[in-house]
Amino acid sequence: MDAETVAVAQSCLDAAHDGTLGFPEIIGTLMEAGFEGYAVNYRTGAQTFYLPDGGSVALPIHPCPGRVAARFQPEEMEALVRWAQSGDPAYSYRAFSERAKRAGCAGYLVSFPGRRAVYFGRTGETHVELFPR
Repeated sequence: MDAETVAVAQSCLDAAHDGTLGFPEIIGTLMEAGFEGYAVNYRTGAQTFYLPDGGSVALPIHPCPGRVAARFQPEEMEALVRWAQSGDPAYSYRAFSERAKRAGCAGYLVSFPGRRAVYFGRTGETHVELFPR
């Protein structure tokens, strides 16, 4: 993967954390750069971006205190996604991530061609969110 493509991934990761771009803009930017999705792993502290040719790059996510709770709470994950979509000025990706970990979310996979995000717990439970049309 070339340095320019990695720089796009890093800028989108930074924009999520500093709030300068929302989820739809981040997805658009990543798709335009050729990515087909990414995975966030709260346990390893990494976000991996994937290209259709099998290329990938793992970047460290910004520190997020707390550990992933043992019990996965899909209803809380659904509420967190709605909060992220609401436009609430109190929303931040850091707060989302902290609350997701407390809700037992170990990470999530975002698929652009699949138009979905799959949130998962430590024991494999999942909550699927389809992208709005």
